[in-house]
Amino acid sequence: MPEPRPISFLSDFGLDDEFVGVVHGVIARIAPEVRVIDVTHRVPRGDVRAGALALMRAIQYLPEGVALAVVDPGVGTARKAIAAETPWGYFVGPDNGLLSPAAAIVGGSVRAVAIENPELVLPSSGATFDGRDRFAPAAAALASGQASLDELGPAVHPDDIVPMVLPLPEIGESSIEGEAWWVDSFGNVQLNVGPEDLHEVGLSEGRPVEVIVGVLRRNATWVRSYGDVEVGTPLLHVDSSGMLALAVREGSATDFFVLRSGSRVTLRKP
Repeated sequence: MPEPRPISFLSDFGLDDEFVGVVHGVIARIAPEVRVIDVTHRVPRGDVRAGALALMRAIQYLPEGVALAVVDPGVGTARKAIAAETPWGYFVGPDNGLLSPAAAIVGGSVRAVAIENPELVLPSSGATFDGRDRFAPAAAALASGQASLDELGPAVHPDDIVPMVLPLPEIGESSIEGEAWWVDSFGNVQLNVGPEDLHEVGLSEGRPVEVIVGVLRRNATWVRSYGDVEVGTPLLHVDSSGMLALAVREGSATDFFVLRSGSRVTLRKP
């Protein structure tokens, strides 16, 4: 048998119910030697884009193996359950765009299948827990080497996998209109804007930036880290993913700028 590969597990299951533990249990019964890494289970319920962004941010730091991702508001419908092979390893989850950004980051899907082999699907009278019945057995079989990708089900062309369309910032002569991609548990807000985008409109580190959200206009200084400003001061910085983020030192950017995930944000010189 080949050396077992780890499974990195992400979902929107939360931790109040038994769902995460049950998925762990299914994997452990099939492949007790496989290590499972819990990336997060607090993706907002049913928010496929948030799950895709979380997996995309995390994938370059996860050990090669199997990425098991379940944010699946279409469970029980005609959407496919898929497993895809990439240069990094395997991605297992619903074909709803959840897997696509992270798979692209690591080189793209080279082969994919629909998980339909009844021998690798747990029997169930319901159709609402594919994380347990379909995705966990497939991930465990791939991670342990008990099954090959082709044994999981019929081939799916990689080009037919549902993409995740992520908005790009609109760069004008003197301003950038972007979007709040992600709000973390500290109230920091990641934008879909990179530092090179700010340079294009003449903004530079160490200088103030006007932040416009709806009718609200406030300034933040573009700095390297939280410690470069006083407590309670708003700032703009390059976050751990290389994107620009709004923050307030020891405070909440969501409260200060009155925004949330999906809000439109304009950046320009004051």
